Amino acid sequence: MKSLKFKYIALSTLLMFASSCGNQLDLYSHSAMSPDAVKESDIPALRIGMYNNMQNDPGVHNFILFDLLGGDLQTGANASPLNLITSTLSPLNSVISRGWNGYYSSLYQVNNVIDICNKQEASAVRNKTLGEAYYFRALNYYNLVTRWGDVPLLYENTLDKPFRTAQADVWAFIEQNLKESSNLLSVADSYYYVSADAITALQARVYLAQGKKAEAAQAAEKLITSGKYALDSFEKIFRKQANNEIIFAFENLSEESSINISDLFYSYAHPNKGQGNYRITEKTVNLFAPSDKRRAMTIINIAGTECVNKYPSGQTGRDPVIISRIAEMYLISAEAQGLQNGLTRLNQLRNYRGLPSINPSSEADFLDAVLKERQMELLGENFRFYDLVRTGKAVSTLGILNYQTLLPIPGSELQRNTNLAPNPGY
Repeated sequence: MKSLKFKYIALSTLLMFASSCGNQLDLYSHSAMSPDAVKESDIPALRIGMYNNMQNDPGVHNFILFDLLGGDLQTGANASPLNLITSTLSPLNSVISRGWNGYYSSLYQVNNVIDICNKQEASAVRNKTLGEAYYFRALNYYNLVTRWGDVPLLYENTLDKPFRTAQADVWAFIEQNLKESSNLLSVADSYYYVSADAITALQARVYLAQGKKAEAAQAAEKLITSGKYALDSFEKIFRKQANNEIIFAFENLSEESSINISDLFYSYAHPNKGQGNYRITEKTVNLFAPSDKRRAMTIINIAGTECVNKYPSGQTGRDPVIISRIAEMYLISAEAQGLQNGLTRLNQLRNYRGLPSINPSSEADFLDAVLKERQMELLGENFRFYDLVRTGKAVSTLGILNYQTLLPIPGSELQRNTNLAPNPGY
């Protein structure tokens, strides 16, 4: 065995995880190599492993989970979005458990990177990797808190079985990590690596989720007015062409990658084939006006079935997974500033996409217009369900019950870690 060998893992000390949050923390080493033995020369491989864990551990469905729960998709012509939502929102559902386990699995690797880097002397590669790790820890906890609410907050890896932490403390931890990250990162080699702008984009999203509208608008406007980004065509954004929209994305090139979103959306009748698990509802298809320039790259009719078209590879490859892009910043700025000051940003986006300006008469109508624009702009990009949850519209829009605005803690987690309490209703 070579002294160090990294292949899509964050450390040569590969540790196994059981299927519970408690067992996620019962760590058993499978190598004599200690994290303390990692040298500065090993950090580039450590960094690559961290990116791969962040990309692959949660599983493909968790990159579109808020679409599966958001009412725009169904599993068949005679199915209904509500059936898909209620079947997914089960403590026994494998997508739910894969997400929980995957986020904590990648969090373990991220915490290892932070611990190792903090023991190293400051250098360009060490600072870059540490800054990226703080960003990824914030992103992981954003994904956890928006799904499950109170979740175990792990400042470092531990053998203890954790309790759940109040959402307010989790949000504060996310903000703290983003600040730490911003102290270390600037520009990146490409938008497939975390940059200072990626941090700002996630900060804008985090602020909006908490109702910190002034901070959200300020962060979004910082990117919009920076001169680095501009609204661009969907043909470029979703066909891996040079574009001015994307702020950060996972490149998703690994052969070991399980993130093949297209396989779930394209049917077998498409030239690139696919399982075709999910189709777009007729109601959602009808949201797109004929003049909407997004339609062709968002929706494709395959043998009579309307499918999501943003991920084109089918079974033949792996498409990039966009985490943040400038159009979201336009929508965050619009929503955060409200009708009087935000309407301009909303109409700028609409006009660029081929739609006329609108003039809502009230704040309530304006919010509905922003949410509809987010629904069309970000379809298939993992936003819809939480947009409805955070604005208090999920129950009335989707027909779910109040308790279903949070995901269930996986049943296996509750059995193996009695310190965890289930979300009410499950």
